Amino acid sequence: MTQSDRLTFGPGPSGRRPANGFVASVMWLGGLIATLAAMAIGAVLAVFTAAAVAVIALFAGAVVFLAGLALRARRTLSVRRRRGDDVIEARKVDGTWVAYGWERPGR
Repeated sequence: MTQSDRLTFGPGPSGRRPANGFVASVMWLGGLIATLAAMAIGAVLAVFTAAAVAVIALFAGAVVFLAGLALRARRTLSVRRRRGDDVIEARKVDGTWVAYGWERPGR
């Protein structure tokens, strides 16, 4: 087997069937239609993929926004919880409420 014999594929020395006029034109037209169909399907799938990515990005942005609001609210609650000097004490004495701790020192 020579080097040129190893490179041939299919029947015959050239590796292709001889194409007559009608069969070649029908095959060319079929290839063109298949190519156009594949391109149209690819374009539709690309549009659907882009829309899905946009929706995912929108929801991810909303989740990040809500997480930021939650962290901000948590920070303000922890600051309020730390301030113990704003709490006053009230007791009921003889039917009336008496508050202690609301006087500020130094006044």
